[in-house]
Formats: sequence, C-alpha cells, structure tokens
Amino acid sequence: MSDKPDGIGREVLYEVVDGHIGLVKLNRPDKRNAVNGDLAAALDWLVKHTEADPDIRVVILASTSDGAFCAGADLSEISKGRGAALSTPDGGFGGLARAKREKPWIAAVAAPALAGGCELALSCDLIVASDNSRFGLPEVKRGLFAGAGGVFRLTRRLPAAIAYELVATGDPIDAPRAYQLGLINRLTTADKVLDEAVALAKAISVNAPLSVRESLKVSRQSFDLPEEELWKISNKTSALVFSSEDAKEGPVAFLEKRAPVWKGR
Repeated sequence: MSDKPDGIGREVLYEVVDGHIGLVKLNRPDKRNAVNGDLAAALDWLVKHTEADPDIRVVILASTSDGAFCAGADLSEISKGRGAALSTPDGGFGGLARAKREKPWIAAVAAPALAGGCELALSCDLIVASDNSRFGLPEVKRGLFAGAGGVFRLTRRLPAAIAYELVATGDPIDAPRAYQLGLINRLTTADKVLDEAVALAKAISVNAPLSVRESLKVSRQSFDLPEEELWKISNKTSALVFSSEDAKEGPVAFLEKRAPVWKGR
C-alpha cells in the first residue's frame, strides 16, 4: 500500500461500520462533490485499502452533500490544466471507474448523480437511491463524451432503447423509473438512503466472504464471455469454494442452528 493521501479525512471520509463494512463518503459539498485530484487519489487508495483489509467484506460509497451525490469532473481543475489528475493509473476516473476489485461496492445515492457522478455510481455493483435522485449523462449537451464507462454500463443495466435515449439526449432518468427498470436495487427517501445501504451491506457481510467474492467474480464476466467459457470458469470456481473451510462450516452451522463463523478472508 502506498502512503495515505492527503485527501483521506478531507475530500473523502472513511469509517468502518459493524466491523465488516467500509463506509466511504465524498466530502466536497461546496463543489457538489466534483472530482479533483485529491478526491481521485483518495478513492484510489481506499479501493486498495479495503481490498487488502481482511475484515472488510462490503464497501458503501456515499456523500456528505444533500445537493449532489457527485457532479462529475471539477471543471475548474480542468480549466487550470490539472485534468489528468482527475484519473489515476490504476483506478481511472475518480480513482474508481476502472479499479480492479473483488469486494462488492454499494452506491448510496441521496441526491442527483450526473455526468461523472453517474459513472461513479455505475462503477459500483449495487445502487440504493432516494426517490428524489436522478441519474444521467449530460455530456452530449456540452459537446463532450462520458468516457468513464457510463455509455456502456448504462446499456448493461437498462433496456437498450432506454439507455440509448439517455446517452443520445443527455436527459436524466428519475429514480422511481430507474428502480422500475432495474438500475436501482432499493428505493427509499433521502433521509433513509444510508440506513438502507447499510442494511443491504449487512445482508451481504453475514455471508461467507470467499463465496461472495468468487460468485461476484463469475457474475461480472457474464456480459463478456460466451457460455462455454463461463462454464469452465464456474466449474473452477466451484472447486475452489467447495474445498474451503467455509464450505464445511456453512452446512454444520445450519444443522446446529447457529450463526456460521467464517474463516475465509
């Protein structure tokens, strides 16, 4: 691990909840959490930190701002010639969009997530959102391009025609409709978003960490590989998981009517 960047505790806050949940909060409320170099470096470091921490099983990405989850790139930074710092070599935009990780991330979106902010939410595996939030890629309205994965990640999560409309018009989709179409996992009010995200994280963190990570690893490849390749990967993963101590502990705990004690990290 590299040295902790200055943005930790300033542009990005971090704490551990319930022993196994990493809670990451974007913290530039005066800039609507727009991504600058310090925020990107902090997120990049936290991805690596939470991946390396054996006690962390799930990570939540939230915001301290009531006005925006994240407004995307900080245009003032770009105007000053510091645009390259908004991406990191390992994590891409915001230190997260292209980050390699195995543990599940949940976006807790209690305010609009537009442009790069939408792309950060889409970088997570699951989304909990407020009924007044919105998601969108307005880049085409400004002659720009959503280059942090939004144009293809939206299409993977929404019906193609709906995604094409959002990409081509730049207009946002409101949270209730996004929930109906499957973009959002849980919909609630703004004041309950973080609680709902923590509840979802707890529902994941009680499960065997190895099983969760390996199952998600296969699931994430389902869009990229033909079924024959997925069968090979699935069989290999199955052998790995079933040979673990957790595969012995789970059935025994079930029969003994007690909570399992997972040994896998």
